[in-house]
Amino acid sequence: MQKFNYIWGLPRPVKRIISLLIDSFFITVAFYFAHWIRLADLSSLDAGNHLVLISTIPITLLIFTKLGLYRAILRYLNFKAIINITFGSMLSALLIILFAYFYNADVPRSIPFIYAALMYMLCGGSRMFIRNLTMTHLGLVGKREPVLIYGAGDTGRQLALLMQPSNYKVVGFIDQDPTLANTVISGIAVYAPNSVEALIAKYKIKKVLLAVPSATRIQRRDIINTLLEYPLEVQTVPAMIDIVTGKTSIDQLIDVPIEDLLGREAVVPDSNLLQSNIKDQVVMVTGAGGSIGSELCRQIIKQQPKTLVLFELSEFGLYAIDKELTELVELEGLSVNIVPLLGSVQRINRLVAVMSSFQVDTVYHAAAYKHVPLVEYNVVEGVRNNVFGTYYTAKAAIETGVKNFVLISTDKAVRPTNVMGATKRMAELGLQALAEKEMKKKEQNQPFVRFSMVRFGNVLGSSGSVIPLFKRQIKLGGPITITHPEIIRYFMTIPEAAQLVIQAGAMGKGGDVFVLDMGEPVKIVDLATNLVHLSGLDIKSEDNPNGDIEFKFTGLRPGEKLFEELLIGDDGVQETEHNRIMTANEVYWSNDKYCELMGKLDTACHEFNHEEIRQLLLEAPTGFNPSDCIGDLVWQARSKENKAFPVFEQYDGLRLVGQKFTQ
Repeated sequence: MQKFNYIWGLPRPVKRIISLLIDSFFITVAFYFAHWIRLADLSSLDAGNHLVLISTIPITLLIFTKLGLYRAILRYLNFKAIINITFGSMLSALLIILFAYFYNADVPRSIPFIYAALMYMLCGGSRMFIRNLTMTHLGLVGKREPVLIYGAGDTGRQLALLMQPSNYKVVGFIDQDPTLANTVISGIAVYAPNSVEALIAKYKIKKVLLAVPSATRIQRRDIINTLLEYPLEVQTVPAMIDIVTGKTSIDQLIDVPIEDLLGREAVVPDSNLLQSNIKDQVVMVTGAGGSIGSELCRQIIKQQPKTLVLFELSEFGLYAIDKELTELVELEGLSVNIVPLLGSVQRINRLVAVMSSFQVDTVYHAAAYKHVPLVEYNVVEGVRNNVFGTYYTAKAAIETGVKNFVLISTDKAVRPTNVMGATKRMAELGLQALAEKEMKKKEQNQPFVRFSMVRFGNVLGSSGSVIPLFKRQIKLGGPITITHPEIIRYFMTIPEAAQLVIQAGAMGKGGDVFVLDMGEPVKIVDLATNLVHLSGLDIKSEDNPNGDIEFKFTGLRPGEKLFEELLIGDDGVQETEHNRIMTANEVYWSNDKYCELMGKLDTACHEFNHEEIRQLLLEAPTGFNPSDCIGDLVWQARSKENKAFPVFEQYDGLRLVGQKFTQ
């Protein structure tokens, strides 16, 4: 096909001139051939007949131009273009009748009908021929993959048209509407859902494209579940809101979002609760570059705060979220001042300086080490960041007159079996202790900080989430690594979690522990199985040795639970005005007792006394029940060599040794 490269490369105006000349030739051929078919002789044609042809050609070309036939790209030729060719041929035949009358030419009455049919075949057939030739040149004919489109609505029909010049050949629509069964839309047959198996066998289909962007998550989950039993790869069009707003196009197919498998419908947020602690206020987010922190920032900026302070330890994390939010502010014309600040929550002086300088009203404290095995390997840093970092941030909020303080906690703080969960529960205890003191200020009509905590489970797509890991492993051909065949987890999307956090914080009265309704728990093996099937692959096992992807069970990691726990349904749990947010009554310590333990914990961390750290975490009302021995890698390395940890007597880089942990 190299000899056609010159033609494909011609400028579009030149191609249009060529099309006009070819159509002029077709009009001439159709006119004379129609006479030959009718009369079997052209010798009887007179000057009047020739004048009819000469007058018909330019006006027919003008009609074709108005119908858009010369603007259409031939390889995207669709059913509408064929209709236009039919309509144009009929108008051209009417011109022959009109000019025959005007020139008093002898044109038999059957000629316009024969002419119109010939015009349709010549103009339409030539365009279809060029379209197929173009697609052959592009390598799209002869090896197009057959696909089904699930959904015969407007989105499905648009997708089918866009698929015409692609590597895919749409062999049918699947639709649940019984009135559409056995009908034909845009030249493509519509089938009922129970026809999928027969269609797979007939056309060797390996892919289904979901075109139901307006369906609810529960409806999409039900559709996907019906397809999981077949060896099909399932992809979907983007969400309708993204198509309408121009963020993406209908033909940009994506993998099925994992939340569609869960079928959990997000509740429409309460705008009053979202704006309560944010609109026209100065808001600070610690850990602003993390998975939860960055989504909190995205949700917060929509509520139009006066200033949004991004506080982050990671330079790259801060750069990324600052750049994203700055572009969003410019794009949507928001009047929000974004302040990107590097800093650690372990530096109370930095926290006080930031909060006082910008007169912060509300703090969302998302900065924490959350990866269970890594905190097991780095106990001291986990305690320093999660326990002391939270307490320092809360103390700084009190010192600088912050009005609202919301801690992002975790379900792993409930009866924890790992250090990470224990440190997060310790962080909650610290806020509860401070909240008790702040409530006394409230009773005396003094300014106070309204502390609250929000617990929830795993979020989809967060750093360290199993979903991206599973997808990478599937792409590499496996195996998929799962810790335990019976392990289950609660899941929620990051945007929904962030919205619920903001709303819960707005409902806090002081010292509240909010628990988010995470829905039904999900078995990780089932989640991985569905991901494999959605990729058009099969599970490799003893029963199916010819499968594609194998599961490899690695055993629970240090400190990992088989079943995560939520407090919904336990004694002391109460409903709130939001049906996805509960509040729990928790045991807590007085601030004096808490600070006494923190002083001991501070010394134990400074001296790397891991036995003491563990004992102190056990003594606190955290419910800590460690499932493994001390896993800190530095401590283990020292223990093997039976060496003591070197301790600086004067200064440890953070504080003077011997300085009392003050309240």
